Amino acid sequence: MASNSSRGIVVGVAVALTAVLLVSGCGEDAPYVPAGIVRTPAPDVSSVNLPEASAGGAPFTFRAEPGKLFILYFGYTACPDICPTTMADLRTALRQIGDSADRVDVGMVTIDPLRDTDELITAYVQAFFPAGHAFRTDDPEALRAAADAFGAGYEVTFDDQGVEEVIHTAFLYAIDDSGHLRLMWPFGIESEDIARDLNALLEEQTNA
Repeated sequence: MASNSSRGIVVGVAVALTAVLLVSGCGEDAPYVPAGIVRTPAPDVSSVNLPEASAGGAPFTFRAEPGKLFILYFGYTACPDICPTTMADLRTALRQIGDSADRVDVGMVTIDPLRDTDELITAYVQAFFPAGHAFRTDDPEALRAAADAFGAGYEVTFDDQGVEEVIHTAFLYAIDDSGHLRLMWPFGIESEDIARDLNALLEEQTNA
C-alpha cells in the first residue's frame, strides 16, 4: 500500500522540477509551452532496455517507432491509487487526441517484481491499453539502472510483520523516435494538458 511518504515524493519532485522549468513568452507568435516538464538537454534513453513481459521476455529498447511516441511509466499492480489513476488519465488523454493515438505506444515497468509476475503486469497494463507493453526484470541492478536513466525513484521495504510497502515517484515519460526523453508529466496533471502536449510532440515528429 502506498503511504503518505509516497505522495510526498511525488509532490515534492514535481514542484521542484516545475519551479525550475516554467518560462513562457507572450504574444500570438510565442512558442508552444508544454504543460509537462522539459529536461534540458533531453536525456538519451535509447540505450536502456528491459525484458518485455508482454512479449515473452524479449529485450525491448526504449525508443519510439519512426514518427511515433512511446509513453513509459514506473509503477506496480498493487498500487492502490496513484498508478491506476495515472493510467486512467493517460487513457483519457489518448482518447482526446482521436486517431493520433495510433501514433502513441504505452508501456509500464513494474518496480515490484516480487509480486508482479509477467502475466500479472501484462494483464494490468493491457486492461488500460490493449496493445500496451509490460516490462519486468528479476535483476535489481538492471531495474535500478533503467529507473535512474529516467530519473524515476522507488523503494521497496518490509515492516515488522513482513508486509511489503512500495513508495515511488509517479511520472509519465514521453520518448521520441530518436530515443530522447522529451517530456515528463507528474501525477495529477489534467488529461487535457497531456493531450495538448501529445499533439504538439506528434506535430513536431511529423515536421521533423
